[in-house]
Amino acid sequence: MIKAVFFDIDDTLYDTSGFAKLARKAALNAMIDAGLPLSNDDAYILLREIIKEKGSNYDKHLNVLTKRVFGEENPLLIAIGMITYHNVKFALLRLFPDTMSTLIHLKAQGYRLGVISNGLTIKQYEKLVRLGLHHFFDSVVTSQEAGVEKPDIAIFELAMDRMGCKAENSVMIGNSFSDDIQGAINAGMSAVYLTQELKESEKKYIKKSSIKMDIISDIGKIKDIM
Repeated sequence: MIKAVFFDIDDTLYDTSGFAKLARKAALNAMIDAGLPLSNDDAYILLREIIKEKGSNYDKHLNVLTKRVFGEENPLLIAIGMITYHNVKFALLRLFPDTMSTLIHLKAQGYRLGVISNGLTIKQYEKLVRLGLHHFFDSVVTSQEAGVEKPDIAIFELAMDRMGCKAENSVMIGNSFSDDIQGAINAGMSAVYLTQELKESEKKYIKKSSIKMDIISDIGKIKDIM
């Protein structure tokens, strides 16, 4: 019997829909208007290179960018970029239509709810707080805390340990087949895959390995299976 339900955050509870790209471009445009001597395209290419090099969870991309352009960090341009980025990003944060009602339904049914997410702890909590969801969750476990990222089973085991539940009583819901679904199943959990369409490689893997899981196209469908 399932007692604990764990969720991914990005593109599971809310729709990212390229908001990060829009926010980054808005930040760069503001920095260019304030004196960054690059074209929009060149600035975005440089930022993408830095993100690829440092990783998406690194929190000083703009610091590195200004140092590479000027030879040293430019605090004013960094501040302008950061403020613009955060203002645009959080203005675009939108829950999927049925996220709130689904969480309310699960709570009413007596399930304990948790989050398992790759990323920095403070950033993941910031999303949950801004989306008005933090009070639904009994536990939030991030890769920063666990020291490993999904699909490593250690992060799932830490989440279940904090929740005080066993794998056979736990289910993971997420939009990443490799990170959320395969990771959870390898940890002994059940899984619900949130996707609009299965990739051919995923179909072949499911058939070959006989994975047992639910597949839904809308988070609201969780109410029909739980």
